[in-house]
Amino acid sequence: MPTQRLTELPNTVLRLIEKVSGRVVDVAPINAGLNSTIAARVHTVDRTLFLKGLPLDHPRVWTQKREAQIAPYVRSIAPPLLWHIEDEGWSLLGFEYVEGGHADFTPNSPDLPAVMASMIRLTEVPPPAALELKDMPHRLRVYVDDPADLSWFAGSSLLHTEWNPHNLLISHGNALLVDWGWASCGAAWIDPALWLLWLIAHGHTPDQAENAAAAHPAWPQAPRAGLDALARVQHRLWNAIAAESTDDWAKPMQHAAHTWATHRGNDPLN
Repeated sequence: MPTQRLTELPNTVLRLIEKVSGRVVDVAPINAGLNSTIAARVHTVDRTLFLKGLPLDHPRVWTQKREAQIAPYVRSIAPPLLWHIEDEGWSLLGFEYVEGGHADFTPNSPDLPAVMASMIRLTEVPPPAALELKDMPHRLRVYVDDPADLSWFAGSSLLHTEWNPHNLLISHGNALLVDWGWASCGAAWIDPALWLLWLIAHGHTPDQAENAAAAHPAWPQAPRAGLDALARVQHRLWNAIAAESTDDWAKPMQHAAHTWATHRGNDPLN
């Protein structure tokens, strides 16, 4: 479920920012995204920051820690993290502010090649050995009928997994990935497969979406049975999300997952 967004920064948060970045002269709330209590563009006397924040007692505060931990490894494809503060009841992330817009996933969008280019560059980043990342078989375990299907998802590749277009900033022709809280390890073909669901939700046919995903170097190694299993899993996952969510993106994603599962010959009732 989305986290309620604050429209003004508490004085406590302003003081914490000023300790590390100097006097705050302007704050502009940012409406995009669903998972942060605070999301804002913050102007200080010296620079502009993008601020994300959650209360330390929030059940998803671990995602803030994960973003801070993984940031040094993904600087080539993500906005640089300047600092992470955990104090006075808040977890705050201060990123270098990047001018740009969210990715357009509609057919023939000029953003699609840039998104794929960054997805390919991610394959060159080894999973940080010091971090205990979630693995995809564990994350998807409750959505399989046959536990043997989980073996298809195992692997050692670093995955972003959250391919909502709001998690991609297009700046000067490049796609920067944000919101790394659900970074995981798994088979390299999983990221393009998860991306194609968002393409379907934004107007692509299943064939068009799979053709776009096929530009990823790991796609030829994706086993047919593994893709079929992931399509079944995503159909069940998005059914569960849509049943609990009133957000306007949930139903299109549920429909996209149903469409892909049917395209791959899976029983849409399961």
